[in-house]
Amino acid sequence: MADETVTWLTQDAYDRLLGELAEREGPRRIEITKRIEAAREEGDLRENGGYHAAKEEQGKNEARIRQLKHLLDNAQIGVPESATDEVAHGKVVTVRFPAFNEEETFLLGSREEAAHASIEVYSPTSPLGAAVLGKHVGDRATYQLANGKDMDVEVIRVEPYAP
Repeated sequence: MADETVTWLTQDAYDRLLGELAEREGPRRIEITKRIEAAREEGDLRENGGYHAAKEEQGKNEARIRQLKHLLDNAQIGVPESATDEVAHGKVVTVRFPAFNEEETFLLGSREEAAHASIEVYSPTSPLGAAVLGKHVGDRATYQLANGKDMDVEVIRVEPYAP
């Protein structure tokens, strides 16, 4: 099984996240700092809504910067090696739920891919994603639903993702 600390990203997603990091560390950080300084000049900070809002935004921005740095430091561009019929990160998977005789198709990928994907994206760490990861066409798996019940699923198709 692949290393759990690695996040697989397409080149497009990696570049997009790198751009977001640059914007958050540069222009956005400067703009927030200016708003904090302007609010400080208004005087009493205890009842200064603009100051508190800017400080909260600053905290969220810095948290996202840390998250992006960690993500980019641990990212691999591309998809891990796998057999053509094996469920792996970066593949489009079609499963069948025998209990309902219904199918669902999704991309097994990171949530960072989900923002710009044209298909539903499930994380490899989600219950369904974890259940089918490493399975092959024809394999069955069981995973637990949020209500505690088990759900059976069968892998019926695995294809490479073409954004």
